[in-house]
Amino acid sequence: MKKLTALLLLITGIITTFLLANNSTPEGWFAAGNKPSEYEMGIDKSVFQNGHSGAFIKSKNPGNNEFGTLMQSISAENYLDKRLKLSGFIKSENVEGWCGLWMRIDGDKGEQLEFDNMFNRFIKGTTEWKEYEIILDVPSNSKVINYGVLLGGKGKVWFDNLKLKKVDKDIPLTSVVKENKLSKEPINLDFEE
Repeated sequence: MKKLTALLLLITGIITTFLLANNSTPEGWFAAGNKPSEYEMGIDKSVFQNGHSGAFIKSKNPGNNEFGTLMQSISAENYLDKRLKLSGFIKSENVEGWCGLWMRIDGDKGEQLEFDNMFNRFIKGTTEWKEYEIILDVPSNSKVINYGVLLGGKGKVWFDNLKLKKVDKDIPLTSVVKENKLSKEPINLDFEE
C-alpha cells in the first residue's frame, strides 16, 4: 500500500509539474492588466501559427471591463525619433469582449506619449490566424516601450510570431493619441454651431 501511495504521489507531482511548466509565463514576458488573476497565460505547444509553440491568454471568470495582458517593457533608447511597427499573428475563440495587439510609448516622467490597443479595430468572436499591426512614433523624450496582446472579457486568444521593428516615416500611424492643440479663441459658446 505504501508503494502504491508513493507512486500516486510521484505521478501527481509529475502531472502538476508538467501543467505548471506548460502554463507558465513565457521567458521575457509578464502578466498584467486590471485583473490578470482572472486569466491564464502561457505557452501552447498544440496551437501555433508557425514553429512549435505560441502564446495564449484564456479567461477564467472575469467581470465586466476586466482584462489581462501578456506583455513586455523595453527601453526606448534604441528607437528614439523612429517609427516603430509591432506586428504579429492572432487567433481567437469565443471572445465575448475584445482582444488585440497593443503598444504604448511612455515619456521620462511616466506620461503616455503614444498609444494604440486596436480598440477601434478589435478582434471579437472566433477567428483564424491573421496578421495585425500597430505603428507608432517614438518621440525623442521616450523612456519605455510597452507592448503585448490583451484579452478583455471572456474567451481565449492565441498569438505567435510577434515582431518589433523600425519602419519608414511614410508608413501611416495607427496611434489613438491625439495632439492637444488649444484653440486661440473660444468656440461655439452659444452651442449654435
